[in-house]
Amino acid sequence: MFPVFLFLFSLSLSLFLCRLKNNSITEEGCAALTSAFNSNTSNLIELDLSGNKLENSGIQKICLLFKSTECKLEKLKLSDCSITEEGYKALASALRSNPSHLIELDLTGNDPGQSGVKQLSDVLQDPNCQLKTIRFLKSSAAEEACEYLTKVLGKSPLLLTELDLSEDKLGDLDGEKLSALLMDSHSKLERMKLNNCELTEKSCSVLATVLSSKTILKEMNLNNSRLLDSGVKEICEGLKNPVCELKILNLSDCSITEEGYKALASALRSNPSHLIELDLTGNDPGQSGVKELSDLLQDPNYQLKTLRFLGPAAEEACQFVTGIVGKNLLLLRELNLSEHELGDTRVNQITALLQDKHCTLNTLT
Repeated sequence: MFPVFLFLFSLSLSLFLCRLKNNSITEEGCAALTSAFNSNTSNLIELDLSGNKLENSGIQKICLLFKSTECKLEKLKLSDCSITEEGYKALASALRSNPSHLIELDLTGNDPGQSGVKQLSDVLQDPNCQLKTIRFLKSSAAEEACEYLTKVLGKSPLLLTELDLSEDKLGDLDGEKLSALLMDSHSKLERMKLNNCELTEKSCSVLATVLSSKTILKEMNLNNSRLLDSGVKEICEGLKNPVCELKILNLSDCSITEEGYKALASALRSNPSHLIELDLTGNDPGQSGVKELSDLLQDPNYQLKTLRFLGPAAEEACQFVTGIVGKNLLLLRELNLSEHELGDTRVNQITALLQDKHCTLNTLT
């Protein structure tokens, strides 16, 4: 392969653009390319190696180009080249050690790991480096979402592990664009808060798509959003997917009823997922909702460890009563607390419990 590259660079000093997309170039080809480049004075301005399995070892060879004082390269495209965090670090290091002519770098479709994006984003802030543009995101939809959120949050979401868009900060951002961002390998978001947002059934469908994709999202908070049972059913479609790695789902005060509880229980049964914590405080489980989900806690085949149905005061009362009767109060219809000394505080807690829709007691003595 070396003679081919040598021939290319010796053709003419007027060779400004070289496209070698999808040419099955590997580390060996990168070494040959670098050697050929360094053997000839070149006016090459743009090099496109997208779609080749260069991997980190190949990138390290490419980084040698930047050490040449003869290198006039301004644009380097490395989309879909199987580059990981190590390769990103190598590029950042090369650009720092020798601030070259490079002004544009395309890394879409690669996997930066935890620090790759930051390593190269820091180079953009270095006044000694010429680099002006780095492309990380695969789709225009993801790019639009990133630009919008950067304006709203004052920081690129690609540098965050938690995204808080509560109180309708989501604004006019299209849900599908947000999902495109979350599904990109450059997104390292693990927690997302959409509390008090006017989410619709369609919004939940988009979230289901995110959950059904290979993302690293571990926690999702949708509290105080009027999802209704229809929205919850959409989210359940995501929970059913084996690739879903969500661990914490908060759905307090989301206007969910018995039908929604059943849908959640069914989703978790059909795919014993990674979900370990589920918050449903402030919803209405009907007659069977609590039991449907409580049964999952007793099954060793499921990861679910924590179910929240009650607010703090009601939870205190529930634990107190459960300690007395030996059964989960939320599964009882009758309760006898005669001859138990309660006191004012405990009575207030029990009152809060009785007012909660998760309590289905018919008789209290």
